[in-house]
Formats: sequence, C-alpha cells, structure tokens
Amino acid sequence: MTEQHTKICSLPDEERPRERLLRLGAASLSTRELLAIFLRHGTRGKSALELAAELLIAYDGSLTKIAASTPAELAAFRGIGAIKAVELQAVLELASRLQAERQQTGFKCASPSLIAEFMLARLRHLQQEEFHVLLLDAKLNLLKDEIVTRGLLDSCPIHAREVFRAAVRESCKRIIICHNHPSGDPTPSQEDKIITNVLVEAGKLLGIQIDDHLIVAPAPEGRISFFSFRKERLIEKA
Repeated sequence: MTEQHTKICSLPDEERPRERLLRLGAASLSTRELLAIFLRHGTRGKSALELAAELLIAYDGSLTKIAASTPAELAAFRGIGAIKAVELQAVLELASRLQAERQQTGFKCASPSLIAEFMLARLRHLQQEEFHVLLLDAKLNLLKDEIVTRGLLDSCPIHAREVFRAAVRESCKRIIICHNHPSGDPTPSQEDKIITNVLVEAGKLLGIQIDDHLIVAPAPEGRISFFSFRKERLIEKA
C-alpha cells in the first residue's frame, strides 16, 4: 500500500472526505476535501488531501482562478497531469453553468446596470472575449443565456446566423447581445459598432428585436464597468 493511501486510510472514518460526504452531504465538506475526492489519488509521498491543499495554495485558494487557467497550466502542476487537468476544467465549467442556471431563474432584464452585473459574474475572470445572446420574453424576463462564440483577448468573430440561431429556434422575438472586454475598458471599438449595426438590421429582417448590446469589463473593487449601446443611443428604441 502506498503512502498516500496509508495517510487517507489512517484517518478515522468520520474524517475521511468520502465518508463525510455520504454521512453529512457535500455542503459540509471544505473545498480542499471536495477537491481531494475529485483527485482521488495523490502522488508519491503525498495524499490527495495534501495535493488538493497545494493546488489551492498555488491559486490563492480561489476556484475561480483555477477555472480561469488553461488545461496546459493545470497539467504542469505536479500530481495533476493532462487527463486530470481536462477533467477538472470540465467539472468547474459544469459548476459555473449550474450557478448560471440558478441565477437565471426569475431574472428580469430591467436595466443595463442589472444586466451588466448579471453578466460580469460570468465574464469577469475570462482572459478572452466571449459573446452571449440573452433570450427574453415579452416582459423582459430572461429565458436563456446562450454563448455564441469565444475569441481572443481583443477580438471575437461574430456571425449573424450564430447570433440569431437560438432566438429563431426558441421563437424568441427580443434579445440582448453582450460581450466582454478582458482589457478592462468597455469602450466599443469601431468593429463593435459596425457589427452591432449589422446585427440590428439583420434582426429587423427576421422580426427579432435587439434591445441592447452591452460590453462589460472587469473593474477594481468589484465595481461594474460596462457600455450600453441603448443607453448611449447607438441602438434606437423600438
């Protein structure tokens, strides 16, 4: 039996992560214990609990920072490897989508600032641009948040067919488009303005109204940094 198994097995039953989860539920476990259950095994001379602790320390105890790292960066961490890095990214993405699904229920797109706050929770820590389409009902309730495409640090190629595909599929007549600027400056580029005009005109042909285009950007001290095309009168009010 290896040392890592000895260390885990030497713990009293009430202190072993798996047994604690079965007895008390996942919410009762620390982040370190939950990570240890996912990792399953440590490395030579290091238990899964110790490996989980080292991983958290390396990322300042932040799951958000772990999720923002690339599979290659995680794979370089001793004890993780390529397969486990991909699995960890998949698990954290599922957790992110679960949180988004819970937040989405009953959310009303009543103002640009509320929408920006809602979207920043999803986009704040990304290192590349990501373009979203928010599907709305007639009362501005959010029906679905669709990711259209992901791009680079300062660009994200957009095609009208991708933007309107979900709206057409769901028979949705109103949408809000949104993307992030990882640079921290939400000011729209000339390309942002051009693509917005193209999409608004395409929406008119399809009978789908674009209520707004929001650009959100990370800001210090948790502040909301965003640009609203509707607020700045760059999209006409229907």
